[in-house]
Amino acid sequence: MIIEYCAAPRPEEREAILRPLVEFNRHAAPPSRSEPFAFFLKNERGETLGGLWGDIFHEWLYVDLLYVPETLRGGGQGAELMRRAEALAREKGCAGVWLYTFGFQAPDFYRRLGYECFGELPVPGEHRTRYFLKKPFA
Repeated sequence: MIIEYCAAPRPEEREAILRPLVEFNRHAAPPSRSEPFAFFLKNERGETLGGLWGDIFHEWLYVDLLYVPETLRGGGQGAELMRRAEALAREKGCAGVWLYTFGFQAPDFYRRLGYECFGELPVPGEHRTRYFLKKPFA
């Protein structure tokens, strides 16, 4: 057996690992769905300035990206994006919402919205810890 490193794997190589893993998992757990979605912040010209990008997977909604331009911060747009994501999660029957953020980003913002930390991954350097947060619905 040979173990080979690849710095730029192709999609079909990922699929060669994913396909048998999904088949194996099918015997232990019900099939899961991946449902990507987004909410966009747009200006009056229709240009995207920021927003929220996520995925519903394994019965949880995952917030992958959340960005509000500095000029709009503090106006409630970030909280509104999260509120809409949470409403979507409830509508889709999710158990809750989870995400991660770095210490220099917005852990306090999420905590104010009711998110609780369930894990930390320290990274050398000030404020570079990665915080994993969740908001279960039950």
